[in-house]
Amino acid sequence: MFKLKWLCSISLIAVFPYSLNAAMADQPDAVRTKVQTLCQVCHGFDGVAILAEAANLSGQQKVYIITQLRAFRAGARKDPQMSIIAKSLTDADIENLAEWYSSIKVTVEGPK
Repeated sequence: MFKLKWLCSISLIAVFPYSLNAAMADQPDAVRTKVQTLCQVCHGFDGVAILAEAANLSGQQKVYIITQLRAFRAGARKDPQMSIIAKSLTDADIENLAEWYSSIKVTVEGPK
């Protein structure tokens, strides 16, 4: 588990400089690139977490994702990886990532 967490940390640091600028904010390809470079390592491209410690984001409410990313960025919520990632996100990035993950449809099956 330590190796996987370490790999995630290294991957996040390696892609830290990437950020969408305002001109790219509305382009689906730009959002897809942001998801691929920053999010999918831990949260999965489809929002189904790869790491046990990471949240599943697919189908999560947009306002919740926005609130949490802003809290990480401001330092009100802390996590070694997410605090670094969130600091690199613009308001447009946060809106676009929240839209991406909240738009993924999830099917829920209750216990039997």
